[in-house]
Formats: sequence, C-alpha cells, structure tokens
Amino acid sequence: MKTLTRWARAEWGLLYVTVREPLLRRGWRAVPMTIGAVCLTALLQYAQNQSWGYRFVQDIGAVRAEDPLWQALLRTPLSLFVPALDLPVWGALAQILLVFGIAEICLGRWRTLTLAYAATLAGTLYARLGIRLGPDHLLGLPGSDAYVVDTGPSAAVVGLAVFLGWRYGAYVTAGGVIAAMVVEVAVKENLAGKEHLAAIVVVLVLCGVSALRHRRATTGSGLPPIKS
Repeated sequence: MKTLTRWARAEWGLLYVTVREPLLRRGWRAVPMTIGAVCLTALLQYAQNQSWGYRFVQDIGAVRAEDPLWQALLRTPLSLFVPALDLPVWGALAQILLVFGIAEICLGRWRTLTLAYAATLAGTLYARLGIRLGPDHLLGLPGSDAYVVDTGPSAAVVGLAVFLGWRYGAYVTAGGVIAAMVVEVAVKENLAGKEHLAAIVVVLVLCGVSALRHRRATTGSGLPPIKS
C-alpha cells in the first residue's frame, strides 16, 4: 500500500498540487470555460436528438471527410462539443469536465482551447488524407469513412490528457492513454480510433517543440526557467 501511495504521489503529485489550491479557493469559478463546454455539449446533445434540432446541429458542428475543406474548417471549432449520437453523452460530459477542467487550471483557458482544437483538427485532416491513400495503405481508410462524422470531443480529450501527462510528469498516465488508443485501433479499426492516434501524434510533436523551446531558453540565458 505504501509503495502504491509513493507511486501515486510521484505520478500525480505535481498535478494534484497545481489543481487543488485554485479549486479550494475559487471552486467552480476556477474553471468557467470547462463549465461552459460541458453545458454546450449537453445542449447540443439534447438538440441533435430532437426532430427540430438534428439537421441544425449537423449543419453547424458535424464534420465529415466528404465535406468541402472550407466548410469542415468552419465547423471544426464547434465539432469539439458535438458528442457522438451512438454513445452515452454522460461519458463525454465527464471526460470534458475532468480533462478540460484540469487543463484549464494548469495550462490556462486559451492554451487549453488551442491544444483541443489542434488535436481535433489533426483528426479531421487525417481522415481526408487516409481516404485519399485508400484502404490498401498502412495509414489509409476505406472510402465509406468519408460519410462518418468525426470524433467530437474525444480527440481533444485524448490530446489534452497526453499533453498534461507529459507536462506534469505523469508519464505512466500519458503512456497508458496512448496504449489504450493503440489497442482501440487494433481491436476495432475504425475512423474514431485512427483520428485519436492522429491527435496524439500532433500533441507529441507539440510536446517536443515545447521541450526544445524550454531547453533553448534555459541554456541561452543561463538563468533558471521562468515558471508559467
């Protein structure tokens, strides 16, 4: 038990300390963007399950590879908050509340949204590339995937989880998320799983860029790094 406790502190201690104080001091006011994202996702889920709202939500937030690129790019920001129709919405809401909330406190509101958008956009663009490559290519997709709606919030959640794990030393957690997505694709090879992997690749690239900038700033000035 003590070994497990020590491991948990080493894995999540820095993340816990960073999140705990703002939540104790400000409560839900520490994560206004996250609360808004949860409410927006719930509202879009309700609307798309109504006869009057399905087409409206599809027109403003559903992205498919068959769509013109300009249209997909316009819809992509809102598509972060359009949950899959065939999955329980409570799972998506819980993921957004937990991962977006931690990210908002640790990274800030705009950096969280930027990373979430980058992860989602990576999946959107990969779908187009994969369909162009065709099912016979290692990275390819069948043409029928052009009519499948993109992943919604899940790619953003996965990307943020990996970035937070890397940034705050929770490497086992980040590795576990990556491994889970690889297993998902191996067991059930679908568009969503491959879009998750595309999101992870882009986030890992951003982790590398961030580490390189940090190293240059540290060695260039000869001073300790500034805490952000």
